[in-house]
Amino acid sequence: MRIGLLTEGGYPYVSGDARLWCDRLVRGLGGHEFDIYALSRSERQEDEGWIELPPQVSRVRTAPLWTAEDDGVVYGRRARRRFEEAYGELAAALCGGPDAGNASDGPDPATAEADRFGSALYGLAELARDEGGLVGALRSEAAVRALERACRAPGAQGAAREARVPDLLAVAAHLERALRPLSLDWYEDDGLGSVDLCHAAAGGPAALPGLLAHHFSEVPLLVTEYGVPLRAHYLASGADDSAPAVRSLLAAFHGRLASEVYRRAALVTPGNTHTRRWQERCGADREKLRTVYPGMDASHFAEVGESPETADPDTLIWVGRIEPAKDLISLLHAFAEVRKEEPKTRLRIIGAATGAESEAYLGHCRALAAQLFPDEAEGIHAVGDNPVSFEEIGGPESPTLAEAYAVGAVVVLSSVVEGFPISLVEAMFCGRATVSTDVGAVVEIIGGTGLVVPPRNPRALAEACVALLRDPARRERLGAAARARALELFTVEQNVEAFHGIYLEVVSRSPVHKVVLDHAGEPLPFAVPAEAHVAGRWTHADIRVVARGGPSWATGRASAPVQATAVPAGEGAR
Repeated sequence: MRIGLLTEGGYPYVSGDARLWCDRLVRGLGGHEFDIYALSRSERQEDEGWIELPPQVSRVRTAPLWTAEDDGVVYGRRARRRFEEAYGELAAALCGGPDAGNASDGPDPATAEADRFGSALYGLAELARDEGGLVGALRSEAAVRALERACRAPGAQGAAREARVPDLLAVAAHLERALRPLSLDWYEDDGLGSVDLCHAAAGGPAALPGLLAHHFSEVPLLVTEYGVPLRAHYLASGADDSAPAVRSLLAAFHGRLASEVYRRAALVTPGNTHTRRWQERCGADREKLRTVYPGMDASHFAEVGESPETADPDTLIWVGRIEPAKDLISLLHAFAEVRKEEPKTRLRIIGAATGAESEAYLGHCRALAAQLFPDEAEGIHAVGDNPVSFEEIGGPESPTLAEAYAVGAVVVLSSVVEGFPISLVEAMFCGRATVSTDVGAVVEIIGGTGLVVPPRNPRALAEACVALLRDPARRERLGAAARARALELFTVEQNVEAFHGIYLEVVSRSPVHKVVLDHAGEPLPFAVPAEAHVAGRWTHADIRVVARGGPSWATGRASAPVQATAVPAGEGAR
């Protein structure tokens, strides 16, 4: 079958989110054909180029989310009226306007509100398709006026009513960026309209082209989320200094978009139970959810996992990206307690800082380590040695990721915020006992094969580490169980096999709907053979599709019924 893989800020670019997962999925499903539709996040990402693509990728189309030139489209009077009506409805759905969620609209106010948002979204998409673009209209004064009317309308939320002109301009600018995919030329019959299935590698902007392909061509949509974009938006807005009106309206937009994606998707595949709970809270139907754990390449860690005796019994290891959410401050304070009980213990922090904030945080951690653990020397003429070291992968002592995990007896995760911590799975592949904070999907990943403590609790973290340091047999049992669990649940093979079945399930629910007429103009029953991916043509007749929505490999597509043509005797499917 032909898959339209939708990404945002990731595959096929060299850097970005879910790049490795997408590449492993595409390479693992060599029997399918993939078209990649990628939204980039920055000019730097585009300049870095693409990774080497496998032969089953037949087409790559890209578009920037970070910039958009004015399309130069000038709307006539009727088009301007259509835009003002659709954008006004969208704004009213965000503000909780006079009719949004009104119980008189139906038995389920939430459904009525979702319908209003969806109707406005698709109205804007149809306008962009008819007129050739939407960028100029979204940047126009008419958009700001429509947003202002919705904020001032009776029944609007309190935060929206407080919006001032700078707030309205900020919200309008954000909506223009978020709605840029509506103006793309991806939705024709030679684009996403020709694929059998759209697979969005994330929710939010990545899934928006899939929504439009479903709306215009009835292409089924599959959405995979290993982290919830709405949750990420909430976390980012918590540190934002924007006005309350701006935060409220943008949160409403991202919440409505997430709900619409979940409503229209044929299936949604969360990467863990933590993500699944968020999706259900945002309106996803439980019947549509299939948990599929992310697949990782276990072969890199096989040698370490099969040789647990290589670990230093007096060393704790932390591996990851250095940033405040990892709470290395609590880890350093916990290690101070560990040293009181086990003075020979060392802590190796292996990771890299990315960005100014991460660099500043790393500097703070180094300073705290120097303060908590003054360099200790055996004599007055010896050089002091700090028991905490900060290293990067590729250095002389940790040249590879697997060797970084190999040097320690216990791997520690001290985060206060996590989704699906990859470093924890890597440690399990290496057969290492782990101590982790209870955040995100940690408990689901560990499944009883490691120790879990509350976040921001250095004393509990220290006690768990000391317990494992003092009990080598327990460390060995937990490490072996962790490796067995990881090999069963978190490998590339299980991930690819799961999606192979899901693709078939989704497409089987979206059969080709065709109408073939006989010579009298009446529908001809059983005129179309059963769907199968067979090379060649079924008959000499040029069967064409009336209603779209099925696999493109089964037949061509058109817009009107066709006459049946007799097949010469002795000839049939070839």
